[in-house]
Amino acid sequence: MERTGTILRGREFEPVEGRVVIDDDGRIEAVEETPVESDDIILPAFVNAHTHIGDSIAKEAGGGLSLEELVAPPDGLKHRLLRDASQDDLAAAMRRSLQFMQRAGTAACLDFREGGVEGVRTLEDAASDLAIDALSFARGSIDAMHAGDGFGASGANDDSFDRERTATREAGKPFGIHAGEVDESDINPALDLDPDFLVHMVHPERVHLERIADSEIPIVVCPRSNLVTDVGLSPYEDLHERTTLALGTDNVMLNSPSMFREMEFLAKLSTLPAAEILRMATINGAEIAGLEYGLVEPGREARLLVLDGDSDNLAGARDPARAVVRRAGVDDVREVVSGVGDDERTR
Repeated sequence: MERTGTILRGREFEPVEGRVVIDDDGRIEAVEETPVESDDIILPAFVNAHTHIGDSIAKEAGGGLSLEELVAPPDGLKHRLLRDASQDDLAAAMRRSLQFMQRAGTAACLDFREGGVEGVRTLEDAASDLAIDALSFARGSIDAMHAGDGFGASGANDDSFDRERTATREAGKPFGIHAGEVDESDINPALDLDPDFLVHMVHPERVHLERIADSEIPIVVCPRSNLVTDVGLSPYEDLHERTTLALGTDNVMLNSPSMFREMEFLAKLSTLPAAEILRMATINGAEIAGLEYGLVEPGREARLLVLDGDSDNLAGARDPARAVVRRAGVDDVREVVSGVGDDERTR
């Protein structure tokens, strides 16, 4: 199998005209630079590094509420709605969100999964037969972590999480934690846990930035969510200077799980280069989760996004990577290639 067009190759997303050759095992065999007739733009499929898709049952609920009123456990609006919903209804709503994400070019999401072991199973049911890897960063118990793909802690002000961190390390799974979303008070305790990644980091002070630089712990930022909940915006440039950043869309209650929208939003409120934002939306999230895709280069699993470069929206773009980040959308998606050579998982 092969795909032809302008290929955004490697970590720098160098645009080359040519073909991507995919072997029968669904891996990229070669990236060949050669003249082709296709106007398509070929890039890695997205990795959404932070989601809460359980609240897909409550999109746009809670307008005007504070962050604590919306999502704070155990009695924020989100948690009350989750308790009132059946597992079948939750799975059906999550499946709709996953289907949208898949259609919009997302190969994987790192979901902070409520509901313990049962919540992990519900996400598995929702994602069954879809060509998207829905990874459960489980909450609620160590058993849930063992059932899922890692642990996703709510925040160091909610609990100590020492036992969960130790168990997650022993299991060889990643541990992520919210930090610095509302204020700076939970940042040092979160860093003390030596997590595999942090989420949000809206309010780091100089001492926290120094610790981040020393530890190089990756950070997932969620710009649209932080704006909606009125907690502020992360110091993206300061964080980028000190560590690896990835991009997430956070709660489906608040935002559509569109990486196109998240990239455009970040590009237009920060000075981060387009190529860096595209890395945040692809390889950086993949590396946090230990996934074998996120780049278009030989040996990687072929999880590719193919855009119509001759769409009314993209025709005439002089800088393909910048165009993908700042203006592309789901209407420009021609196909999502999902890592097998015989097309059976290509949508």
